[in-house]
Amino acid sequence: MIQLEHIEKVYRTDSLETVALSNINVAVQQGEFVSIMGPSGSGKSTLLNMLGLLDEPTAGTIALHGKPLQSFRDKELAQVRNREIGFIFQSFHLISDLRVVDNVEIPLLYRKGLSGSERRKLALEALDAVGLTSRTKHFPTQLSGGQQQRVAIARAIVGKPSLLLADEPTGNLDSAMSEEIMSILHELNQKRGTTIAMVTHDERLATQTDRTIRIFDGRQVQ
Repeated sequence: MIQLEHIEKVYRTDSLETVALSNINVAVQQGEFVSIMGPSGSGKSTLLNMLGLLDEPTAGTIALHGKPLQSFRDKELAQVRNREIGFIFQSFHLISDLRVVDNVEIPLLYRKGLSGSERRKLALEALDAVGLTSRTKHFPTQLSGGQQQRVAIARAIVGKPSLLLADEPTGNLDSAMSEEIMSILHELNQKRGTTIAMVTHDERLATQTDRTIRIFDGRQVQ
C-alpha cells in the first residue's frame, strides 16, 4: 500500500545538522496492523509523518499505491491525505467548545460535494463504530480520557480512510482504557480492513500487532 525506500531525513539549522532518519526501508501492505517502537527521540514520529505524507524526505522515495510522492501536486497531495489517511494522536486535539459530533465532522468539511446531512450521517456512523452514540451532544470536557480518545478515533475514521496512523494513541490512558482503544483498533483492522501503523512505547501492545518495526537513533534495527 505504501512503500518507503532508502529514506533519509535531515534537519538543518545554521550551526547544526540532525539526522532524524537514515536508510529506512519500510513497506506496509493493505490490511496490515504494524507497530513502530523505539526509544524517545529515535525517529518514530518522523517515520509516521513520512507514512502520512506529512513531510518530505531529504533523500529516498515514498510511493502510495505504487505512485511516487514526487508525482503528486500540492493540492492533489492534500486531497489524498484527506481521503486516504486518518490520524490519531496521543493528545486528543479536540475543540473544547464544539460538541462531540461536530468535532468528528471536521475532516469532512474539506470534502467537496458533501451536504450537511451527509456529513452528520457519516459522523454518527463513526461514533457508533467506537461506541459513543450516547455522547454525540456532549462537549469534550464532559468526557473521560478514554472517551475523548474514542472521539478522536471517530474523527480519524469518519472519511473511511484506507490507512490509519496512530501516534501513541494510548499514551495518556491507563491500562484498562488502553486495552479498550486497542480493541477498537483491532476491530477497524479486522472488520473494515483498515491498514494501521501505530507508534507505541508499550511492548505488550506491540505484541498484539502483525509485526513491529524497531527504530534506534534514526535507523531501522528490526
